Amino acid sequence: MVAHRMKAYAQSSSWIRRMFEEGTRLKAIHGPDRVYDFSLGNPDVPPPPQVLEAMAAHARGMSHGYMANAGYPEVRAQVAAHASKMYGVDLAAEDIIMTCGAGGGLNVVLKAILDPGDEVVAIAPYFVEYGFYAENHGGRLVAVACDETFLPDAERIRKALTARTKALIINSPNNPSGRVYPRGILENLAHVLADHPQVLLISDEPYRGIVYDGHEVPSVLAVSPNTVVVTSASKELSLAGQRIGYIALSPQVSEREELLGAMVLATRILGFVNAPALMQRVYAECLNERVDVALYARRRDALRAIFDASGLSYAPPEGTFYLFVKSPLQDETVFCQELLKERILAVPGRGFGYPGYVRFAYCVDERTITGASPGIGRVMERL
Repeated sequence: MVAHRMKAYAQSSSWIRRMFEEGTRLKAIHGPDRVYDFSLGNPDVPPPPQVLEAMAAHARGMSHGYMANAGYPEVRAQVAAHASKMYGVDLAAEDIIMTCGAGGGLNVVLKAILDPGDEVVAIAPYFVEYGFYAENHGGRLVAVACDETFLPDAERIRKALTARTKALIINSPNNPSGRVYPRGILENLAHVLADHPQVLLISDEPYRGIVYDGHEVPSVLAVSPNTVVVTSASKELSLAGQRIGYIALSPQVSEREELLGAMVLATRILGFVNAPALMQRVYAECLNERVDVALYARRRDALRAIFDASGLSYAPPEGTFYLFVKSPLQDETVFCQELLKERILAVPGRGFGYPGYVRFAYCVDERTITGASPGIGRVMERL
């Protein structure tokens, strides 16, 4: 009864979920305080109090029925005003489509632009679901490796673009590497894409608000005209389960009216119909709020100290809540198996299209980080 393609996905897909499920099994045996689970990027920092207050207030006083597929007009206007300041471009309400999180938004964009056989380029390491999202709509993911500093390599991307390429997806701050792409990198990409007007640049930005050490995330919309931004409140407001986000479309994008219409229609065709009514209201009221990023920074530094003491290197952690650690073994899955012997769970880099590295998610209690330290030390002694 299950489709062959879905069976194949289940067998070859998310290393993240596999490790998370192994963690669940180990916790049932040993107790949750004796398992050190860094597998899943599930925010544990509570939402800002203003978010919870807005949820309670709007839940009692609003209509919960349908609205236009793109979202409430007044919410889209509020998001457009906020995004205009953040990205340094003039956006109108019509340039915004409210979405069921960033994942829903990416599917809406890809549904709108892909024909069977079209290609979507992503920069490895990348979020594994990109490949599934492309295939949802008849497309094919083409992975292009980053450079040695975990930044996009414009020339490699140029060589990967073909007449069938319809989109380039970038993700900054990046999951899993934690890197923030500098403006110069974005300008290089814009220069490459200027020769490929059929390619839409899709910037996936759910971690924009989680950056450290004074880093700023440059505006892709201000650099490249043929661009859409897809973002969400999942990480910035710790609302991953509420599924709310938006698409912001550059006013300079080619075939703008047709693309807007196609994305609104895709929202309906895909069965989302509209983004959650309550969360649209809450999000619009809390656009300037953020979780306590300093808490994530402390956890990052605590985990870095453990890796530094153990002799492990990692990509520069400028944003997100991940450390992408170089495996001491060529096959990083063997390293992950050694960690499992100490009840430590992390995700092999091949799950992100980048073997040889392992991702640790530090959106966890600090006791998990300190508790894992002796086990990491023992693994490194054995290796």
